[in-house]
Amino acid sequence: MENFFSMGGHGAFVWPAYAAAALVLVAMLAASLRRLRRARKALDGADRR
Repeated sequence: MENFFSMGGHGAFVWPAYAAAALVLVAMLAASLRRLRRARKALDGADRR
């Protein structure tokens, strides 16, 4: 198992890269959901006019 996490000595570079990519994906998901929520509110307001 230790061999898997060390990735042949490159684990110190690979795991932080995976973490950074995961953070970017989560941030993009959060931004998309916020934008969707705003768009739905705008559409609901437009329907009532």
